[in-house]
Amino acid sequence: MSAGGPILALWSAPRCRSTAFFRMMLERGDVRAVHEPFSYLAEFGRVAVGEHTVSTEAALLARLRELAAGGPVFFKDTTDERYPALLADRAFLAGDARHAFLIRPPRETIASYVRINPGVRAEQIGFGHQWEIFEAVRAATGRVPFVMDSARLLAEPAAVVAEYCAAMEIDFRPDALSWQPGARTEWGPSERWHAEVSRTSGFAVPEQPGGAAGAVEAVEAVEAVEDDDRLAAILDYQQPFYERLLAHAV
Repeated sequence: MSAGGPILALWSAPRCRSTAFFRMMLERGDVRAVHEPFSYLAEFGRVAVGEHTVSTEAALLARLRELAAGGPVFFKDTTDERYPALLADRAFLAGDARHAFLIRPPRETIASYVRINPGVRAEQIGFGHQWEIFEAVRAATGRVPFVMDSARLLAEPAAVVAEYCAAMEIDFRPDALSWQPGARTEWGPSERWHAEVSRTSGFAVPEQPGGAAGAVEAVEAVEAVEDDDRLAAILDYQQPFYERLLAHAV
């Protein structure tokens, strides 16, 4: 592991409230926080990590290690895409980084995702890719990685974050559980995906635009996933991977 500090990796399926977790880690003030470097690289072909820009996964992994030489690094990423160089880097999986996983029921994930990207592909919901990383970490470390259920994170944030901190071997900072609302430059390239968390000041289900009517629409959207043949097929594909991860959730 890097002498300066650990690399803390949070792997999340999309729309699992990982940006709120990122915002909490920013509030701690004791880590260099990097927002979705692998998915930005996959989408844009390059990503800035600290003061340097990289254009390959191998260079990104090397840059994260370099950054950690100066102190603890936290990054969160979504598993819309598959990351082959990560999966091939046994040292990063086994000990150069400490890995945690965040999940949410796929029905909710799909309903949330299609509001922003109606043309979602089955693999973009991400639980299959997330499970592959989980299995790679487990094989490399010989231990079951730490998994958080986002519903419990919202219901019991202090307890879940304390458990996360214990698993990652960092101190628990209760003051970081609340923050000032607002957008952050760190998620600027994908800001449209983070509008909800920009309105929050802590771990809570964000209010839907339109108030109660918006909340009803959100519930109806979740319930409608199985009524749409294309979305139901995506759900059928992703659900087994989610259930495997859920079996290990704290």
